Amino acid sequence: MNKKKLPKLLYADSQGNIYDHPYLTMAGMSADEAVLPESVELIPLPDDSRLFTIPDTPPIAWDEEQGSFVTLSQVREGRRSMKIQAVSAFMAPGYMRTLLPACDYSKKKVHLPLWSYTAVGWDEEKECFVVAATRVDDNENWLPKNYDDRKLDPLVRKMLAEFPNNRLIEQLSRCAVDYHCFAAKNLFFRRWEAPIPTSPVCNSRCLGCISLQPSDCCPSNHERIPFVPTPEEIVELMLPHLLQAPEPIVSYGQGCEGDPIMQADTVAEATKRLKAGSSRGTVNFNSNGSMPDRVRMLCDAGMDSMRFSMNSVQEGFYNSYYRPKGYRFADVVESVQAAKQKGLFTMINYLVSPGVTDSPSEVEALLKFIEKTGVDMLQMRNLSIDPAFYNERMGVRTRGIGMYRLLQEVKKAFPKIQYGYFNRTKERFFPDGFEKGWPIEGRGKGGARG
Repeated sequence: MNKKKLPKLLYADSQGNIYDHPYLTMAGMSADEAVLPESVELIPLPDDSRLFTIPDTPPIAWDEEQGSFVTLSQVREGRRSMKIQAVSAFMAPGYMRTLLPACDYSKKKVHLPLWSYTAVGWDEEKECFVVAATRVDDNENWLPKNYDDRKLDPLVRKMLAEFPNNRLIEQLSRCAVDYHCFAAKNLFFRRWEAPIPTSPVCNSRCLGCISLQPSDCCPSNHERIPFVPTPEEIVELMLPHLLQAPEPIVSYGQGCEGDPIMQADTVAEATKRLKAGSSRGTVNFNSNGSMPDRVRMLCDAGMDSMRFSMNSVQEGFYNSYYRPKGYRFADVVESVQAAKQKGLFTMINYLVSPGVTDSPSEVEALLKFIEKTGVDMLQMRNLSIDPAFYNERMGVRTRGIGMYRLLQEVKKAFPKIQYGYFNRTKERFFPDGFEKGWPIEGRGKGGARG
């Protein structure tokens, strides 16, 4: 237990109004186990974050008088009792959660939508919401305040008129306007990282896929691209971006597609043309890394960086989430090694969840994986999925060592490993002082008030 006064429990009524409890304090969950947050992992709720309720889930709190965790289904208001539900935070990008919301997930009646759920409480002394999290990336380009749709709409109309026969611009305009994809919006704002969706198919069947879900599961966030663009269509849109945008990155393998490794020939040809047309900017490839020979071919085509998605570096956990079709976990590891051996800046899109990612077996496997592959960066991305569903599928029941402690352990063993949340320009692959890039102290901390 912490000697410092813990934040108060937050709960919500049936209308979604949020309250703090007069004496019960905040708890969190690691896997299926309720735990008390440590002071080092409690930070003010970052600006641009959101609070929301978890329907039909009674919150779990710490009762200091009893010295135990309690599940709270109702609270008294005068003479009447009011049924309550748990509250969760969805954080601004760049922050890794360290605890899940503490609640009785067995009571919920629906499969929760594809969001990342974070433990949140109310700090009476500082008068602000606090979350169990740590900042892992200080790039503020991706904050919602930078994406004003009032400025976007005329830019979309202008670019659609400029490229009337390009199917890719039609897809990306829908991503920007209908799905509010920040990367797609960047293309129209002509800045930073822009996406290159290429593949309508995939050879994984991820439990938390944001572009394709079975009808009996949670709905996907958007629809996949229905065609394979030609190299000409790709270059027509992306070469001007590389030539004109500040901090330009063009990335294959964004959310509105399957996996671009399935279209490796098209990707390789387009990349060769992009690199021939400009030495400016960064070309990045996001993939499941299921085909090592294709990864090597794409490295030779001129990629600057590669990011491989993994929820775990253990084969059992990996297979349970990705459910691969026609490839093996060993192929992914080989692809990571191949990209690094080819001299690319190599990253893991590490889809993390407290209790799974920081389980003792995963920590041990992660240290061995870093040693074996020489990977440069772990992007600590909060996995968006129903926590109870994920923990059940992974077969994890007991708490991990702590997500913050996981970062400490990895950094201690491998001082040059970098943590992040976003892809980088080649000029910033290894910034000055990158070995001490985490913890991020006193830079851009939020403090959203109630």
